[in-house]
Amino acid sequence: MSSEFTDITYEVRDGVVRITINRPDVYNAFRLTTVEELITAFTRADGEKSANVVVFTGAGEKAFCTGGDQKSHLSEDGLYGPRGTVGLPIEELQTAIRDLRKVSIARVQGYAIGGGNVFATICDITIASEKAVFGQVGPSVGSVDPGWGTAYLARIVGEKKAREMWFTCRRYKAAEAEAMGLVNKVVPHAELDAEVDRWCADINNMSPTALTIAKRSFNADTESIRGISFMGIQTVKHYYQTEESKEGVRAFNEKRKPDFKRYAS
Repeated sequence: MSSEFTDITYEVRDGVVRITINRPDVYNAFRLTTVEELITAFTRADGEKSANVVVFTGAGEKAFCTGGDQKSHLSEDGLYGPRGTVGLPIEELQTAIRDLRKVSIARVQGYAIGGGNVFATICDITIASEKAVFGQVGPSVGSVDPGWGTAYLARIVGEKKAREMWFTCRRYKAAEAEAMGLVNKVVPHAELDAEVDRWCADINNMSPTALTIAKRSFNADTESIRGISFMGIQTVKHYYQTEESKEGVRAFNEKRKPDFKRYAS
């Protein structure tokens, strides 16, 4: 297991790359350092010839990932750091996951909320514990993912359900997520790792080149969403500079209900 990272762990074992967000104290929410390390990890995983599969997960029992660390908004070197359109190179990370030549499996043991829900959406396969919970949070904290998290989500769960998820920010149990097509398989919590291992073993028996060609073919059908995401994130950059968006961050950190309409134009 690599020891060069601070926010994640990287391990290659039994023909599988395992990338884990290691911030369980904040429900595996990501900050600038986390995103940069994940980009490095997925880029490295792309070149691991011994593996057909990359398993993406979060440390601990409570959360897969709960999106951006809202407390980082309060620090100068936090979410609004030096990289990426919005100060966080989220486009680079999403691209690294989507363009990975390996099969990506999201192992979801707990909360997959906000950006975590987007990660689960982008991964090729999602396997969840019965304790897992999925959902969006952006509009409730002054944020949004205008691309893979919206347009691509609609391809997976349908327009009506995707709009419901974003417009209400409701949370969905694993069984509900499976029923709408966001999850491939739900298993009892104690069986999650064994189930993930079974999928990895099956995929590792396949031709790496055939898998890559199949994945590129699937991706080609939705490649236009990359352009939608690029244009949308440019808009989000300007939105994050408004008092309306900042009110969501302040309210979250002050543990109160936001008053968005006070600032809406």
